[in-house]
This record gives sequence, structure tokens and C-alpha cells, in this order.
Amino acid sequence: MGVHQYFKSLNDLEKLIRCPGKFKYQEHNVAAHSFKVTKIAQYLGTVEEHHGSEIDWKSLYEKALNHDYPEIFTGDIKTPVKYASGELNMLFKEVEESMTTRFIEEEFPPEYQAIYMKRLQEGKDGTLEGQILSVADKIDLLYESFGEIQKRNPEPLFFEIYEMSLITIKKFSHLVCVQDFLDNILTDMLKERFIPKTELMDITESIMDKEI
Repeated sequence: MGVHQYFKSLNDLEKLIRCPGKFKYQEHNVAAHSFKVTKIAQYLGTVEEHHGSEIDWKSLYEKALNHDYPEIFTGDIKTPVKYASGELNMLFKEVEESMTTRFIEEEFPPEYQAIYMKRLQEGKDGTLEGQILSVADKIDLLYESFGEIQKRNPEPLFFEIYEMSLITIKKFSHLVCVQDFLDNILTDMLKERFIPKTELMDITESIMDKEI
């Protein structure tokens, strides 16, 4: 069937709803998430570059745009479930990698397969670009959960996602862009007016006070 199947599958990313099975005031799909993560990564990379880091922009954009494509084969797994244990997370990754590899081998011309193997592999690695992707991914997740909390969604899951996302972001505090996010952007977020503000402030302050 060829590359046609790849192009066709991009539409399916719009149908993959994030955090399935839970009541949400605003639905988010994987296609939109990939776009937002790319825009966030662009800003984070800009901050790093401004402070003297060398950014491989081609690598950063490819990692950000493609980071969740393998979910086309598995769907979106609830974040707390996916990270419940290292073993479970590794299992999800192995399944995604195996199905992605098979798809590329079946649908892409041989001369492009190695390129797409690299593009669609796990992008969250130890490179600066991989670390920026990890942060950008969690920032978007933080904003998704914040939007539900702000709208007074009673699901406790969104407080859990907010907490987990912020903890992960703080683990990258050695990056200038993360310090910028924590010192400026996060504080602006919490200045907004919304009802469950006290609980969210307590969670945030508790995380910020901890050594991660």
C-alpha cells in the first residue's frame, strides 16, 4: 500500500483522544498535542540558544513532531498507568517500537526506511534536544490538566497529572529553559483566577520545595 498508508494514518492521530475514559471539559487529541509540543519545544530551544547552548534544530523539530506517532498503533495510555512501573513503561515502548518498525518496513520505500526508523524512534534521550522534548511534552500535559482543574473538573486524576508533570519538569532544572519556565511562566499560570487555586498552590509549593 506504501506511503499512502502513512499519510492516511495522520488523520487517525486526530481521532486519538488523550487521557481516554475520563470526563473532560475539553478534549485533546494526539495530533494537536504533537503540534503544541513542537511549539513549546521551539520556545525552550530558543531560550537555551539565547543563553549559549547549541541547538540542533532539525533534530529538535523532528523529535517533537514525531514523538507520539507510535500511539497510532497502541492508542494513548493514561499517564499514571503508563508510568506506574518502569517494567510496564518499558513494555509499552517495546510494543510501540516493534509495531512502528514493522509498519515502516511494510509501507516505506527501502531507501527511506532508515531515515524514518530514526525519525519515529523514541526521541526522549540524553541529548539536549531529547531533554527539551521531555520538558515540552510535560509542559503541554501540565497545561491540559491545569485547564481541567481551572474549570473545576472533579476528577482527582487531573491533580495527579499536574503533580507528576511538574515533578518531571523540575528534574530538568539544570536547563536554563526550565528555570525560565519555573520562575516566570509557571508563576504567571498560578496568578490566574480560578476556584481550586489553594490546593494547586499547595501541590506546586510542595514540589518546588523538594529536592528532586
